[in-house]
Amino acid sequence: MSGKTTFLASVAALGLVLSPLAASAQDMPGKGVSVKMARATWDTGWFTAEIYSQLLEKLGYDVSKPVTLDAPAFYQAVGQGDVTMWVNGWFPLHNTYENAFQQGAQKIGYVAKGGALQGYLVDKASAKKYGIKTLDDFKKPKVRKAFDRNGDGKADMVACPPGWGCEEVIGYQLKAYGLTDDINPIKAAYSASMADAIAAHQQGKPILFYTWTPNWTVNELKPGKDVVWIETPKKIALPKDQMKLADAATVKGVDGCVENPCRLGWPANDIRPVVNTQFLKDNPAAKTLIQGVSVPLKDIFAQNAEMNKGADKAEDIQKQAKQWISGHQKEVDKWLKDARAAAKG
Repeated sequence: MSGKTTFLASVAALGLVLSPLAASAQDMPGKGVSVKMARATWDTGWFTAEIYSQLLEKLGYDVSKPVTLDAPAFYQAVGQGDVTMWVNGWFPLHNTYENAFQQGAQKIGYVAKGGALQGYLVDKASAKKYGIKTLDDFKKPKVRKAFDRNGDGKADMVACPPGWGCEEVIGYQLKAYGLTDDINPIKAAYSASMADAIAAHQQGKPILFYTWTPNWTVNELKPGKDVVWIETPKKIALPKDQMKLADAATVKGVDGCVENPCRLGWPANDIRPVVNTQFLKDNPAAKTLIQGVSVPLKDIFAQNAEMNKGADKAEDIQKQAKQWISGHQKEVDKWLKDARAAAKG
């Protein structure tokens, strides 16, 4: 065998040895890159955070255990690069944090587009007994008294904890509708406050609460059966940055609403990932993956119901996300294939 032939044979053999490694590197474009994952304080978004984490890991990214943050803290941190991302952005509700995007963060992709509803609900029996159709009905003394659980003369309403985007909007609306002397917004931990409201409902007491979908609350208290969505007064009142979306605050076909179309008073929201801009520039595979992934609202709803029944530990959520990925393997394979192709340029 000539020297040239020997050399070519050696190169070919080396190629056979290296080709699995090269393939592995292409399959793992995120190898050696850390992702600091954040998640919201509302646990209804933890499932989707885990799905994205596990998918990024399939591309080789080293994803941290998620840090739980309120919205203001997250948007400041992601803009500065202290965290990489979360998938719990609610827009237009979180438009108030747009300064973060100027600092170095951006919205990308959609966890769930347009189907996230928000608004106020009353137990069905009380709505019928007192003729409650809008928030304005809580200006009536007999209605206020029926819903006053702490004796302060105001109707008690489960609202949102400080730091949540919905806290600001609820406060804005109560003031705009002249209801600050009629309704007391409870701002304690949401899940605990709702558990207390559900217990009161089971005892036959009137309840008023704010909620959003997807959320375990509408599994425990089903709209149309246990509770009803009530409307806001006719003139939609939203913070200045959301008023351009006022038309979207009236929604057709809302199950369990007192009217159709239903004047919820809140525009339907998109749930979106928010990611550090520099990370996206440096990681085309991650960018393409995040752009492609979506999770049906009904799947989030089902997981939230499981979590509320006790399957809420970290290992439970990891297992639920893994099962979801396995059950959507065809879509997942495409997302990963597209992401790996993007990494090749």
